Amino acid sequence: MPAKTILCIRHGESTFNRAWRATPVDPLHFDAPLSDTGHEQVRQARPALVGAPVELVIVSPLTRALQTALGLFGDHPRAPPMLVSPLARERVENSCDVGRSPALLSADFPSLEVAHLEDVWWHADGEADERGVCVEPLEAVDTRVAAFRSFLAGRPERFIAVVAHGTFFFHLTGRHLANCEAATFELDALGAR
Repeated sequence: MPAKTILCIRHGESTFNRAWRATPVDPLHFDAPLSDTGHEQVRQARPALVGAPVELVIVSPLTRALQTALGLFGDHPRAPPMLVSPLARERVENSCDVGRSPALLSADFPSLEVAHLEDVWWHADGEADERGVCVEPLEAVDTRVAAFRSFLAGRPERFIAVVAHGTFFFHLTGRHLANCEAATFELDALGAR
């Protein structure tokens, strides 16, 4: 059986990322969108992906990832389908990691199917802190990442792009990715960490 290739792409810079670099205090940008720099990063990354034999794009339901995926693959020559999966979402640590309902996402991203998402698809268990954020335990992230690996293994496609987040990709690959960085892995190399 041929190897399964996973192309991991971190979203472009978000408004949260920009504000955090200036002052490392949560700026309360819930479900932060891409910044102007993030949109430019996506535009610059697009040509390198035109020749990628992507059969499927799996994308986190967070706005910055959806914007990145559509910017990179919305007019890709292979026209790969996009699957919005909450398994690929970021660990909830800050305001930017708190998502929005499928109804709100559908209004902003009418070309994507989001009706399968629960109304609250991000981590919201436990007591919220002073920011209104329920921080996701690392054990829950590890469990979700293991479920995502199994999900990838069960897919029939041989070349899958995943557009997601820094902490998620660190747990999946053991590697830190910069904004809009793409890295290719064989699925077998994404073993339990």
